[in-house]
Amino acid sequence: MQVDIQCGPAFAYGTITLAPGGSVEVEAGAMASMTGGVEIATASRGGVLGGLKRSVLGGESFFINTFTAASGGTVSVAAKLPGDLVHMPLDGTRNLMVQSGSWIASDPAIDVDTKWGGAKTFFGGEGLFLLRCTGQGDMLVSSYGAMLAQEIPAGTTYVVDTGHVVAFPEGMTYEVHKAGNWKSAILGAEGLVTEFTGPGTVWLQTRSPQDLIGWLSANMPANRN
Repeated sequence: MQVDIQCGPAFAYGTITLAPGGSVEVEAGAMASMTGGVEIATASRGGVLGGLKRSVLGGESFFINTFTAASGGTVSVAAKLPGDLVHMPLDGTRNLMVQSGSWIASDPAIDVDTKWGGAKTFFGGEGLFLLRCTGQGDMLVSSYGAMLAQEIPAGTTYVVDTGHVVAFPEGMTYEVHKAGNWKSAILGAEGLVTEFTGPGTVWLQTRSPQDLIGWLSANMPANRN
């Protein structure tokens, strides 16, 4: 599929051009516009159990929309939070682990599944599951804020706040631990971080959804009966 991304990195808007007979799978609710003649079919990928797995464990929508253009057409997508969209093609030789909620759209040949992240992901506060994206084709991934690709050379480490991680290659070594000691965590407002070991590329978002939620919660008026 051909992808044209506009208005990034603050309010990215991605337009996917489909060849005659082509189709694209899109996260439920992410479609912003489309040309006439494009048909939409809604289903739970992998059946009911597969949809439940993605929804309950992966933090994604239960349903996926498939857009098909018999005579060709376009489908435009936008993420829920203001930020960037990045075109990430997969060549079939590498798999990507994508943070829950960042997958927006991909070719039907791309398999998007949940993968147990173990205690590392649980204690990172990012949910119990990551999305494992495999296959060959094109994929669109979103971020809150702009997205940066950080290259990590072999044998070196790079530490990222867990809320800023978007994606990284499957098999890349990483550990989740406290940023400093408990005094730093409580008084310095620094929580848990993910320490990656190269070689590999880590995609980061310049804003953290968890920080936004914390700020909103702290500034919301108290509920009154």
